[in-house]
Amino acid sequence: MADLEAVVADAAAGDRLPSVRELMARHRAGPATVQRAIAALAARGLVEARPGRGTFVAARASVPAAAPDHSWQTVALGPRAIDADPLEALLQVPDPDVIVLSTGYLPAELQPVAALGAALARAARRPGVWDRMPAEGLAGMRTHFAAAVGGGATAGDVIVCPGGQAALGTCLRGLAAPGAAVIVEAPTYLGALLAARTQGLRPVPVPADEHGVRPDLLADALHESGARLVYLQPVHANPHGATLALERRADVLAAVRAAGAFLIEDDAFRELSLGAPEPPPPLFHDDPDGHVVHVRSLTKPSAPSLRISAVVARGPAAARLRAARIVEDLFVSGPLQEAALELVAAPAWRAHLRRLRKVLRERRDALAAAVEEQLGPLEDRAAARLAGLPSGGINLWVRLDPGEDDRELARRAAAAGVVVYPGRPFFAAEPPAPFVRLTYAAEPPERLAEGVKRLAAVR
Repeated sequence: MADLEAVVADAAAGDRLPSVRELMARHRAGPATVQRAIAALAARGLVEARPGRGTFVAARASVPAAAPDHSWQTVALGPRAIDADPLEALLQVPDPDVIVLSTGYLPAELQPVAALGAALARAARRPGVWDRMPAEGLAGMRTHFAAAVGGGATAGDVIVCPGGQAALGTCLRGLAAPGAAVIVEAPTYLGALLAARTQGLRPVPVPADEHGVRPDLLADALHESGARLVYLQPVHANPHGATLALERRADVLAAVRAAGAFLIEDDAFRELSLGAPEPPPPLFHDDPDGHVVHVRSLTKPSAPSLRISAVVARGPAAARLRAARIVEDLFVSGPLQEAALELVAAPAWRAHLRRLRKVLRERRDALAAAVEEQLGPLEDRAAARLAGLPSGGINLWVRLDPGEDDRELARRAAAAGVVVYPGRPFFAAEPPAPFVRLTYAAEPPERLAEGVKRLAAVR
């Protein structure tokens, strides 16, 4: 992008840019990368495409007599109510030559791109697909999610949402009033913390270990805080990868029931289980009385832009959640729902998941081996660098030595060409030790090893 900007800056209006083929050869980039760069320049008005002729430098806009004065907005806006900086950092697209150990999404080579494209093309031509959709989602999509969750869930219990983050926001908005407490694991998903704070909720942390959240401490936190809402990821939790142990499940549900609370069960990584042992069924199965509100998404096992998810709830809570969803964005795109439904019903979907799990298992093992080899044991031998190998998901939760600064380490790593994410933002309060989260989805084994090598070199 920087090279292309320099070419445009040095050229005169009307000059023709190098062809896509020339730019691909010059930068050793794929056609999609080059086309995205050109589209970004076109959106800024720097170049213009002329079909059949090429891309040309656009005429320069005249410089205004005086720079705009936006200072009045500081007074009008007041204090910032939404701080999305930590999440925005995770969503930034790095340069192609940077090793990415931070992304929460599958790279292009692991996405079912051909199947998605074919499904979307067919879906877009169906009669009525561009019309208004039911607020709760298409019947077929709701039936799919109900069957995937099981435990007696019906299509009537399902509300389709535009992605897991939107589903989570719906639950936080619909089940708790501003100022209320919400119990979260320590550490927990960064997006959940930011969404809770944006809704005016107070995250109350409860420690988790390699077996999931601590039920005894959960019960204490519910009693002391008066919280009526708990957010957990019982399977392959982000960032620490733990799955709630079988012997803890009943105690967790008992604590929630005793408090008269709701439990948001975020099940984003179930399809990314990487082998034995298979994860236990959702907590939703053990809760006929509607305490558990289940969140499931298709985004993680497919592609970042397949923004289709579901909230599954029983009783009056379902009506509250449906109302919260309608106020937010009325309904989810019909073509996207139809394409998602066609995708998951095809045999190619099951073949995709088998291949994906095999590749992710190889990458997980390669990253874990590189961490053990390059970072070595902790100075404090009472703890482990890795608290066990996660049986699914895409994250490794790596403990640093006492006194190391996780944010400073992430900054130095970025300067060395490897992107990692510090552990501190995943905690609602002070972390017990420094950590970094490393993800293994985006890179092949040899680049994962090189990334850890670069990380070790800047410690």
